[in-house]
Amino acid sequence: MTRILAYRFSAFGDVAMTAPVFREFLKQNPSVEIVMVSRKNFESLFADIPNVIFKGVNLDDYKGFFGLNRLANELIKEFNPDLVANLHDVIRTKILDKFYRRKGLKVFKINKGKEEKEYLTDVWNLNKIQLKKTVERYADVFREMGFTVELSHQLRPASVSKSGIGFAPFAQHRGKMLPLEKSYELARILSKKYKIYFFGGGKNETETLEKWEKEIPNSESLSGKLSLTEELRKISELELMISMDSANMHLASLMGTRCISIWGQTHPFAGFLGFGQCEDDVVQVKDLTCRPCSVFGDKECYRGDWACLEELDIQRIVDKIL
Repeated sequence: MTRILAYRFSAFGDVAMTAPVFREFLKQNPSVEIVMVSRKNFESLFADIPNVIFKGVNLDDYKGFFGLNRLANELIKEFNPDLVANLHDVIRTKILDKFYRRKGLKVFKINKGKEEKEYLTDVWNLNKIQLKKTVERYADVFREMGFTVELSHQLRPASVSKSGIGFAPFAQHRGKMLPLEKSYELARILSKKYKIYFFGGGKNETETLEKWEKEIPNSESLSGKLSLTEELRKISELELMISMDSANMHLASLMGTRCISIWGQTHPFAGFLGFGQCEDDVVQVKDLTCRPCSVFGDKECYRGDWACLEELDIQRIVDKIL
């Protein structure tokens, strides 16, 4: 049995994207075991994947150079890996890589395509093309180790009976989020035919969604009420998920649930469309030459009018469902 030590600490959606890759890689390579090191609260993402050992860490316990050295030593002592996969490639993981190389371990790291993505998001670049999907970038790390892995890019439904629509109207950054009045109207229209379940987190989102629940018949807010395990189970039971370009899209992919995704500053061209999701279910304003202007949706609007989100007609979403 070959044991691979893999690490990716953030962000939630990016960590979630590793899970379907692990599942298919390990199915094709049954003599391999992956130790996934990440934040403790991400454990449920990997709960049902054979040959994955999840190691949750609190990064506050391993601050600075000496803290990371201690973490590296603890992981070697506990797991004695054969190979190391850096699926993050940030300063913290670069330091871990150095420790492992000094100990004689072979380290393989993700190529995030930083320069390609910078060119893609240059508003003066009019030649926008599809870049490699992030899940393929993860798979490439294992291919470089010498393993064969062919990703199916197919959803694997985790539940047989499905009903209701999930709606996650929030995102971490404004550049990814449909204006709330549009999301409210969308939920109101869909609730006439479907039971709508709202997903969110944090005090402000929970307050907003509880208000919507009171005002929109046939809707229910699950914000702040479920553990990650419970949330994944609920998503698996949905007929459909509606999400921004955010973690909920990737949770839907993980549970084999179709997701209609809404994109503003960001674009599937950067490679972050959910695993197995259909490009026909992407909703975006296509005729804006400035899109995408951001990989993460965290920039100010170049035009100043947020046309990529303000001009998006929710009827296009409704037409994909009703």
